[in-house]
Amino acid sequence: MQVDLFDFDLPEEAIALRPARPRDNAKLLKINPHDENQLSHHHVFDLPDFLRAGDALVFNNTKVIPAQLAGLRKRGDIEAKVDLTLHMRNAMNEWKAFARPAKKLQVGDEILFGDLSAKVENKQDAGEVTLIFDKSGAELDSAIALVGHVPLPPYIASKRGEDEQDIKDYQTIYAEKPGAVAAPTAGLHTTESLLNALREKGISTHYLTLHVGAGTFLPVKVENTKNHKMHAELGEVSQQVAHDLNEVRKNGGRIICVGTTSLRLLESAVDRNGIIHPFQGATEIFITPGYQFKAVDLLMTNFHLPRSTLFMLVSAFSGLETMKSAYHHAIKNKYRFYSYGDTSLLWRSDLPENLR
Repeated sequence: MQVDLFDFDLPEEAIALRPARPRDNAKLLKINPHDENQLSHHHVFDLPDFLRAGDALVFNNTKVIPAQLAGLRKRGDIEAKVDLTLHMRNAMNEWKAFARPAKKLQVGDEILFGDLSAKVENKQDAGEVTLIFDKSGAELDSAIALVGHVPLPPYIASKRGEDEQDIKDYQTIYAEKPGAVAAPTAGLHTTESLLNALREKGISTHYLTLHVGAGTFLPVKVENTKNHKMHAELGEVSQQVAHDLNEVRKNGGRIICVGTTSLRLLESAVDRNGIIHPFQGATEIFITPGYQFKAVDLLMTNFHLPRSTLFMLVSAFSGLETMKSAYHHAIKNKYRFYSYGDTSLLWRSDLPENLR
């Protein structure tokens, strides 16, 4: 498909620079292509009203690490400043990263980050490099935590600097497993009171892990979606979670993903018959209109960039014309966009009538 199909005009003032407080006070646009009134305005704390006993909510429990590093490249007596964003761990002492400016780096270069150092092992297209650090495992994690910064999305970082509040704001309340470079932002709206209200209604909660990479921020530069390559991200669906979600489906419940990251991982773990299997490894799944969803029925997700892989995904889920209309409606009604913005609840366009 032509990437231009997924373009739309977004006013700069629609980009949220801070989250709503409390978190579940953010606005929620209900988008149900099966309903005569397709679009309706609510808040995140209303979410239990739209779900049923027996439904299952699926969250991504990845934890954002301070993956933005400012380094000093040394090549003999010559030094140069270089910024790196870690985006996928290959081994206990090895990370893939995006470098800026990448032209200043060559294979074999040493980069210093205070007391931490790394060697450029490999260099690829689009500014991607592979780094071998002089520390490993938990020791490396601690060193990165000391010298790194929260990798705010570029559309926020270009307007203001990171501060102490971001360390709290840019993390879900259930973040558990370190490794993400970007937050699973739909989950930023979750509060303990919301989780309690969901459970009281008989809605179960389940947690999987997808370590979101910096590739999530990369623009689609090709003209046709078939030529775009997704960056791999590491994920895990445990045997218990796979079993529990299959039971939910068997008993007539719906599977609702909180965030596109949860959805992408479940759709990587499901077979053609709709059975979810344990999964551990990398996924490069790229979802565009025409994709047949097999694991997920509803999706809670924030509002995404024009021409982005995420807007393509939601267009595949609820229909391109539905989503274009919904985004136009959201902009007109002052919804706030992107990581710290408001959210939406989507029904799958081909959802069977008994699950609507």
